[in-house]
Amino acid sequence: MVLADLYEKALNFEFLSVQEGVFLFENAPTAELMNIGDQLRRKQVPHGKVTWIIDRNMNTTNVCIANCKFCNFYRIPGHEQAYITDTETYRRKIEETFRYGGEQLLLQGGHHPDLGLQYYVDLFRKLKEMFPDLKLHALGPPEVAHITKLEKSTHREVLTALKDAGMDSLPGPGAEILVDRVRRLISKGKCGSQEWLDIMAEAHQLDITTSATMMFGHVETVEERMEHLVKLREVQARKPNYAKGFIAFIPWTFQDVDTLLARIRGVQNLTTADEYIRMIAISRIMLPNVKNIQASWLTVGKQVAQICLNAGANDFGSIMIEENVVSAAGAPHRFTSKGIQEAILEAGFEPQLRNQQYQFREMPVLMEEQVINY
Repeated sequence: MVLADLYEKALNFEFLSVQEGVFLFENAPTAELMNIGDQLRRKQVPHGKVTWIIDRNMNTTNVCIANCKFCNFYRIPGHEQAYITDTETYRRKIEETFRYGGEQLLLQGGHHPDLGLQYYVDLFRKLKEMFPDLKLHALGPPEVAHITKLEKSTHREVLTALKDAGMDSLPGPGAEILVDRVRRLISKGKCGSQEWLDIMAEAHQLDITTSATMMFGHVETVEERMEHLVKLREVQARKPNYAKGFIAFIPWTFQDVDTLLARIRGVQNLTTADEYIRMIAISRIMLPNVKNIQASWLTVGKQVAQICLNAGANDFGSIMIEENVVSAAGAPHRFTSKGIQEAILEAGFEPQLRNQQYQFREMPVLMEEQVINY
């Protein structure tokens, strides 16, 4: 393989193979990868702005039977710290989110053995009745798979019921690495890679906008990272013309503090800043049919995320008024609305507030500026 040939293929928006992706990642100089990623970003997102969003990550419950070895957030059924979020807590936190200028709730939970489809349908309807303007970016493929099994139903039936109840879009958690060798080691209790992909493909058929993620820096190989990207790209290529499909891709690094992977298996996140920047560029190159690439400041910090804006990333994610799961494994970073805009400006770009559909929003008058640390 010749690097120049692969660069040309990438700039022509051709699909690179797993092997070509591995070769690029292992052999291309970082500056050249960044340059290709940046050129592709300029073509795909010609307005040149860096988008961001105000939302809140709330959890329906912390009860989960998936037993992921990288998660410190979950509690087993019957644990003294187990909870299911009550209506008044939702009301208080959503009202606060609107005061901060947000309009969206990223709502996720766990594989609760007693919470079936009707629970989520009732919850979504109740939240939309209380807050008609609220956008629900809710659940994810593993939770949909879990609900489907509880109901002995189908993915399509579950997704249709959730959409009808008020789900506006489907996030991409639980992807980790979409290779079953890896999933058996770190998240055996979740759906397999093919079911994750099948649920997303079904969501696209139903015109539910989705996002995709990758958690890397643990037990996976570089080749498995590329397999993950190729599988996402293939699902996106099959989406109907009327659907947006995967509207964004967010790669983030494994956070290892006090996790079972670290304590029992000795797995640590050794991802360097250079490696993360290279993964951003490779993501842009390997996913020519996904328009938005987000830099995960939550896991890599402000400065690395800023550099990623010159390596193919065009989105800075959310200020995350509340985030519990990744933070529980050691992610220390925080942003206010003012701070995230300043970070984007410092990197040489114009910040642009957006919604989950990547439509531009006008800046609201924020009643509060600080971010609450939970």
